[in-house]
Amino acid sequence: MCTYNGARFVGEQLASIAAQTRPPDELVVCDDCSTDATIERIREFARTAPFPVRVFENEKNIGSTKNFERALELCEGDFIAFADQDDVWLPEKLQRLEEILANESTALAFTDGDVVDESLRPLGQRVWQTIRFGEEEQRLFREGRAFAVLLDHNVATGAAMALKAEFKKLILPFPDDLTHDGIPVIHDWWTALLIAAVGNVSFVPEPLFKYRQHAVQQMGVISKRDEHAPSFRRNTFSADVKYIRAILERLSGVEGVRANVVSDLEARLTHLETRAAMPERRSQRIAPVLRELFARRYHLYSNGLASAARDFLSTDYTD
Repeated sequence: MCTYNGARFVGEQLASIAAQTRPPDELVVCDDCSTDATIERIREFARTAPFPVRVFENEKNIGSTKNFERALELCEGDFIAFADQDDVWLPEKLQRLEEILANESTALAFTDGDVVDESLRPLGQRVWQTIRFGEEEQRLFREGRAFAVLLDHNVATGAAMALKAEFKKLILPFPDDLTHDGIPVIHDWWTALLIAAVGNVSFVPEPLFKYRQHAVQQMGVISKRDEHAPSFRRNTFSADVKYIRAILERLSGVEGVRANVVSDLEARLTHLETRAAMPERRSQRIAPVLRELFARRYHLYSNGLASAARDFLSTDYTD
C-alpha cells in the first residue's frame, strides 16, 4: 500500500484488509511524506493487526510511481496485491486472487469493482464499464491475447490486481518518465502490459472491491479513461514512439516473450516514426504513405485509408 495524506479514508481500507477471509502474510506500507494523520493511523492499526505490518516513511516526496516501485521492492511474499489507500476490499478479494494465481501459467490476475462515492454509496457503475473491458476484450484475454488489448488501453486497475513476485524483475524499475509528457502510462498499466508480454493474465468477473471516487484522489476511473486512453494520446506521435521504444527496451533479451510481440512492436514503431516524420511538402509524402499502405501498417496500427489520406492531405500529422 502506498499512502499520501490519506488519513480520511485509510482506516476503512485497513479494516477491510484485516477482514479478508485469506489474510495477507504481510502488509507493506510506504508513505510519501504525508502531512496529515496518515502515519499515525497506520501505526495504530499495526499494533493490533493479525499480520505483520511493515511501515516505511520516505525521506522526501518521490511521487506515486516511485513510491509504488519502492513498496514492490520491499515485498517479500510470493504473491503481491496492490492496495490503494482509499478503497475498500470485499472479504474474499485476496482469496479469489490467490486461487487464480495458484495456476502455474497465470502471472497476473485482476477483478472488477463497484464504483462508489466518498461515502461508499454505489454510483451505478462497475470499474470495467468505465475502462472498456467488455465482452470483446474479455474474449481476447481468454484467447491469450491480453497484450494486444493492454497495448491499446489499460483494463487492469492497480487496485484490482495481484501478481506473482517473480515478475518484479521484469517490471522494475518503472521508467522515470511514466508521465503525461513522457511515456503516457502509469505504474499499473506498465505492470500489466509487461507481464502480458510473457505470461497469462486472468480476470475475476466479480466486483471484489469498492473503488472510491472523491475530489482529492490522484486517479479515478473517469480521469484514468480520459487522460490516458489512446484516443487522447494521439494528439502527438512523440508520446507513442516513447511508449513503444520503452516496451521494446524492457523486453530486449527477456526469455519467454510471446510469439510475434517483438516483431509487432517493431512494425508499429516503424509506422509511428514514419508518420511522425512526414515531410511538409505533399509531393514528398507520396512514397512514405504508399509504403505504409502496401505494408498494411495503416490498417494494423492506425485508422486505415482515413489515416493515410490525412497524412497526405493535412499539415496536422495527428490521427
